[in-house]
Amino acid sequence: MRVVMGIIFMFHGIAKFQMGMTNVEAWFSSIGIPRFMAYIVALLELVGGIMLIAGLFTRYVSALFVVMLMGAILTAKLSAGLLGNAQMAGYELDLGFMMVSLYLAVADRSPFSLDRIIMAGKASQKGWFK
Repeated sequence: MRVVMGIIFMFHGIAKFQMGMTNVEAWFSSIGIPRFMAYIVALLELVGGIMLIAGLFTRYVSALFVVMLMGAILTAKLSAGLLGNAQMAGYELDLGFMMVSLYLAVADRSPFSLDRIIMAGKASQKGWFK
């Protein structure tokens, strides 16, 4: 699940850069989101997606994705409804991605992740403050 989410977000980030950030900025501006957020979202999707694929800082990246997706729903998709309308897709997919991201933010680390490898040494230490 983590790897698939990472691939999806990575390709969304790549797509934003390929279509030209000027176009992404203009679209963000047209829906009332500050232009600079286009860069933050594109970088989060690209770098965060790669980090999810690798299983690096999964909980933090996933929490950022929850915030980003909540923002997308509230600013761009909510008015179209859950399933959308004739002009725009709904927010059902964003809601699903947000729930998967929330799960990844609170779930145990995968044995096939850099998080598990990095934390293996720390987990062997006893006590909270060592």
